[in-house]
Amino acid sequence: MSDDRLSALSFDVEEFFQVANLRGHFKREDWDEVPSRIDVGMNAILSCLKRNDSHATFFFLGWVAERRPDLVQACLDGGHEVASHGYEHEYLWDLGQAGLERDLQLTEDALVAAGAPKPIGFRASTFTLTKETWWAFDTLIDRGYKYDSSVHPVRHPVYGVPNFEPGISTVSTEAGELLEFPVSTLQVAGRNWPVGGGGYFRLLPGALTRRAVDSIRRKGRPASIYLHPWEFDPDQPRIPAPFLKRFRHYLNLDRTLPRLEALIQHARFGSMREVLEQNGYSLD
Repeated sequence: MSDDRLSALSFDVEEFFQVANLRGHFKREDWDEVPSRIDVGMNAILSCLKRNDSHATFFFLGWVAERRPDLVQACLDGGHEVASHGYEHEYLWDLGQAGLERDLQLTEDALVAAGAPKPIGFRASTFTLTKETWWAFDTLIDRGYKYDSSVHPVRHPVYGVPNFEPGISTVSTEAGELLEFPVSTLQVAGRNWPVGGGGYFRLLPGALTRRAVDSIRRKGRPASIYLHPWEFDPDQPRIPAPFLKRFRHYLNLDRTLPRLEALIQHARFGSMREVLEQNGYSLD
């Protein structure tokens, strides 16, 4: 694409043992005993972005930021945005509203202690901001967040708000207003289909993802793609999870980096903040 419009690129910064598909195999109290592999993915991502003069938003778990403030600083040094992914990757419906307050505070404290500004963006674990957890918007607004990227406008057995606006929109509650910037979907046969990253990025051919980004941009809105550091680590340990969870987690890990490189050479990407500001949204 020849124009200067940016699409958004983001990464949910978490360890491989904290993801939903493997969470049943690692007890919370054992996390500090599991050998970390987060450097593998973070080094690959940051090097790729530097090579291609691209920026992104890194949604950090507070748990990671506490233990690896150097990774937070590396993102800041690269000109990237640092945002909140919550503290321990808990689902919103398990946290509850009071629990989310504590979770956000812990994460904000960890990010600020690592040298980042207080985050203005949030993404919930596993897109668990749904109609059942809509109260999370009130909490985010009260705490001064400017945008969220937790609502996935798809049909899914765990999460999703299928009829939600697939582009940037404003959510209004009694507490005020907040921008919602979902990861990308593409409407086919009257239904939103996920094309915005994660497992779908590894499942779908890279050319199809690039065409989806082009299609979204032709409609006059920015695309939003997200990934995780563990998706750039094909040599990570194989955990004996059920077949479907193993399939989702380990599929095509060796193809993630070349596909990302091809994508950001095909279209221009920036952080969530950069894209929102380029589209006229004030985040002050």
